[in-house]
Amino acid sequence: MKYFLITTLLVSQALFSQNKLKPLIQDKLSPAASVDINAYIGEKLHASYNNRILAQDAHRLVQPFTQHDEHSCWQSEFWGKWFTSAVLAYNYHPTPQLIDKLKNTAQELMATQTPEGYIGNYAPESRLKAWDIWGRKYVMLGLISYYDISNDKKALNAAAKEADFLIKELNDKNALIVKMGNHRGMAASSVLEPICQLYTRTGNKKYLDFAEEIVRQWETPDGPQLISKASVPVGKRFPKPTENWYGWDQGQKAYEMMSCYEGLLELYRITGKETYKKAAEQTWQSIADTEINIAGSGAAMEAWFSGKEIQHVPIAHFQETCVTVTWIKFNQQLLRLTGESKYADAIEWAYYNALLGAMRLDGSDWAKYTPLSGQRLQGSEQCGMGLNCCNASGPRGLFTIPLTTVMTSDEGLNVNFYIDGDYQATTPKKNTIIVKQDTDYPASGKIDISLEMKKAENMTLALRIPSWNEKSTVLVNNQPIENVESGDYLKINRNWKNGDKISIEFEMEGKLHSIGQHPVNVAITRGPVVLTRDERLLGPGLEAVITPVKNKNGSITLTPKKSNNPDIWMIFIAQFLPEAYTEYGAEPVEVELCDYASAGNTMTTYPFFKVWMPQLVDPRN
Repeated sequence: MKYFLITTLLVSQALFSQNKLKPLIQDKLSPAASVDINAYIGEKLHASYNNRILAQDAHRLVQPFTQHDEHSCWQSEFWGKWFTSAVLAYNYHPTPQLIDKLKNTAQELMATQTPEGYIGNYAPESRLKAWDIWGRKYVMLGLISYYDISNDKKALNAAAKEADFLIKELNDKNALIVKMGNHRGMAASSVLEPICQLYTRTGNKKYLDFAEEIVRQWETPDGPQLISKASVPVGKRFPKPTENWYGWDQGQKAYEMMSCYEGLLELYRITGKETYKKAAEQTWQSIADTEINIAGSGAAMEAWFSGKEIQHVPIAHFQETCVTVTWIKFNQQLLRLTGESKYADAIEWAYYNALLGAMRLDGSDWAKYTPLSGQRLQGSEQCGMGLNCCNASGPRGLFTIPLTTVMTSDEGLNVNFYIDGDYQATTPKKNTIIVKQDTDYPASGKIDISLEMKKAENMTLALRIPSWNEKSTVLVNNQPIENVESGDYLKINRNWKNGDKISIEFEMEGKLHSIGQHPVNVAITRGPVVLTRDERLLGPGLEAVITPVKNKNGSITLTPKKSNNPDIWMIFIAQFLPEAYTEYGAEPVEVELCDYASAGNTMTTYPFFKVWMPQLVDPRN
């Protein structure tokens, strides 16, 4: 079955024609014009499209906006999260069924707008408090995204009226946005992102002024200080709350913090102020260095906590899916802005592990938390809405991949990810090119790429060589390319023509990772995939202490095994030494490992699984 991103380029082009203002800073990478994704990822997109996006009762998500009696909950976020997911899905696979659903629910939501401009569910005496502004942010993001695909100015006007009323309320009440709501104002002030989008689409300077005022307030003593504390590790910027973990004092809230930086990057595009970009980049580096675990995500109890160094121990409410999705979206912002491969590396790692691991096999549900050992359990319903924040957010991360697999630049094309499918793009000279990928990556490291183009053109094709890769070969028309370096793009400039072929092969060696002391724990990765023990697979019980048999170079041999279980994507057999008390130890035993996304992931039961394996403490060491 084919899926096409035929509207994405049109949307991108329409934004420049619809926008009153062209951003001062242009992205280095832009999405392909159409996409046809096959195989495993195509199946996941298909499942989510049908069983989560289309299956959602959108009417129920609008219902809270018809009543203004809320004081503390966050029902108003669900419509915008689901709607922006659905717009991404529509950009990927535009169908009459989905556009009708989007149109109907957008109109239903706009019909709840009060004469003063409010779209929300909070009682008048509680407005601006708790999650009210956060909910308004998602209303605006949803309405703006609908305007972008439909050119319906009623949606843009409704979003503008929502923003106008927010600005008026803050002014009339002499209220600081950073003192409103939770998490040192990060939840409320993350409204920066749609405010910047409104400025570029309307040209109304009051939105730019409001955006700059939000950032000014960040740096006050009451604010989250997202610029001045950018060099401080994200888990240590403020003292931990002693009373209400989810209250205003919580300055480490992961999801809300990254949402603010997404808005700051939008403001950077508008203003060109390098301090904004630098703050986002420094924070990204801090998150990567101190928080992101082996599955590509992080945070516990929804907050940063310097968790990378203790990821091997049991951790409460670990790795919220909303955090995973926002980490992917934050990286996507930086990737298209800078074109740097490290952001694509981070997206790939999070996507194949933490994100796909959180998604139910049929795409109908998402786990709220995904530990590195234990079980994948369903999240609780929130706010009486029939779903929780992560059910609504999961597809927002899933449907980023069609937008970023193959992208265009001023120099040519960037192949960021290796996913079986066809990718149509426009070259620097405005010629049409189709990049066809034939691969089962990351099950193997072999990728064959062929080009279809009516006119030959001299341009640069940039192939991402992942940072985890240590040995690879790249051939163009069977001729080897020299100086292939990991952790960067291999830029091949030549006169590309119809029928040109590129062959890539990454060495998919089993790598061992160690962490902790007394005991040391080990984990295994293969390419960008974390391998995991699962109680459904062959081997001793998960509680057994087993030691991987190393090769001379420190790697572990992994033998692929065809999976007879439709719930499991990849299975590998490896040799381990079991704990023994004989004089010369025991003989190696075979142990099966599966990909992290499949571990413990079923439609009925909740099998236990384990990523980090504790090792025996040896007093001689």
